[in-house]
Amino acid sequence: MSVLVFAEASEGKFKKIAFEAVSYGKKVAEQLGVSLVALTINADNAAELAAYGAAKIIKVNNEVLKSFDAKITANIIQQVAEKEASQVVVIDSSSNGLYLAPLVAVNLNAGFASNVMAAPSSTTPFVVKRKAFSNKAFNNTEINTEVKVIGLAKNSFGIFENNTTASEEDFSPEIIASGVSSVGVNKASGKVTIADAEIVVSGGRGLKGPENWGLIEDLAEVLDAALACSKPVSDLGWRPHGEHVGQTGKPVASNLYIAIGISGAIQHVAGINASKVKVVINTDPEAPFFKVADYGIVGDAFEVVPELIEKLKAFKAQNS
Repeated sequence: MSVLVFAEASEGKFKKIAFEAVSYGKKVAEQLGVSLVALTINADNAAELAAYGAAKIIKVNNEVLKSFDAKITANIIQQVAEKEASQVVVIDSSSNGLYLAPLVAVNLNAGFASNVMAAPSSTTPFVVKRKAFSNKAFNNTEINTEVKVIGLAKNSFGIFENNTTASEEDFSPEIIASGVSSVGVNKASGKVTIADAEIVVSGGRGLKGPENWGLIEDLAEVLDAALACSKPVSDLGWRPHGEHVGQTGKPVASNLYIAIGISGAIQHVAGINASKVKVVINTDPEAPFFKVADYGIVGDAFEVVPELIEKLKAFKAQNS
């Protein structure tokens, strides 16, 4: 018996969310009194997972999987779960993970809980706490199937080192025909991505035009943050659609989210509500965003942000 974690790698490297998934899986394995198995696909340094509690690391290396295919990957996870007699399968909530988890649940005839944010409060019955209603509420969900699939909410459980002596095994899965082919993949390079960012700096129509975006870029550079924007900004063509965050764009669960010149439409707030600290800069004291912000500054972004940048630079210089 085991707990299986799919530890996702991108271009051979693990992202933070993979270590969080393994940390979570370790906790569940301890609660169930079973071992933790981690599955990797085309990872350069699978042994890294032992630092977070993986007792066994199963490595799949296959050229077919250089481009992500949800159907093939879900089938591989199924093969490993059945081979390892896994009671629980943990999958992260990356954009790929959101596709994968339901497919894996169907393949394994398993109950599936998405947006899980904590270790099970009970294992008999198996009950997990989940985010609901766009992170405005929580519920406790009981999974009563023999095999259970957990979709772990990003940045919810945390990363915990638990150094383990892990065995490693190469596995050659049966590769099914998925009917899907990849023509090409365009990826942003040379900057922090929204998916990986601890800090996200986001701009709205309050910046008045794309020519003023240097203000956002300068703040993001100082904070080593990802750039983002509201839906109207991307619709106007000021910024790429890949930077649009919110319920209808990319969800954000960063440790710090800074909204500049964004009024706070309900769809935007719902998509970033999982962020732990929200800071709003806006000239309108009645902007809806202030009602959900942890910190707010009523002021002109063209005056506030340059001063904030200078203060941050001075602080970093003093502490370097």
